[in-house]
Amino acid sequence: MENDVPTSHNFLVRSRDYFVANGFNVAVLNRPSDHQLGYLFRVSDEHIEDIRKTVEYLKKYAGPPVWLVGTSSGTVSAAAAAIAFGNEELAGIVLTSSIMEHKKAGAVPYQKLDAIRIPVLVLHHYYDACKNCSPGDASLIVRKLANAPVKKLILVKGGEKPIGDPCGPLHWHGYIGMEREAVDIISGWIANPVP
Repeated sequence: MENDVPTSHNFLVRSRDYFVANGFNVAVLNRPSDHQLGYLFRVSDEHIEDIRKTVEYLKKYAGPPVWLVGTSSGTVSAAAAAIAFGNEELAGIVLTSSIMEHKKAGAVPYQKLDAIRIPVLVLHHYYDACKNCSPGDASLIVRKLANAPVKKLILVKGGEKPIGDPCGPLHWHGYIGMEREAVDIISGWIANPVP
């Protein structure tokens, strides 16, 4: 944070104004001050409770519906919260550049996805070269969402000029050069979740 503004290059953080422009109230969850935000913590009861309190706050002050949108490691948190919450607290979730490497604690396809009973959008970049997020495996998430009332996988190919680490936010993994397009896809689907 700098002057109360998030400075991260994370896809969702740097694209937050596009969500606002599309009519959404946006809350960016910061890292906890008392824990490292590793994979194991992301599936812990303590982290889920932090998310639950945030969702309760948002419902009280902004009103429902509340959707969780996670990118990369944040997909572990969003999926874990949707599993823990049931279908009462959230309207749906969006998973972008999901963690799928089975050796990572809480990797999305290896969570109890059949417990999710809310709409789920899985968005992935076709050229994502992050070793933990193979786009070829993204369909596995959708197949395991046996009880989600609506689920959809969208693979995108847009953007330009990826730089740095293939798992970094300024590469295909972070929808570089197509932030507005990616946000419009997500926003449109949240407004009208269809298979």
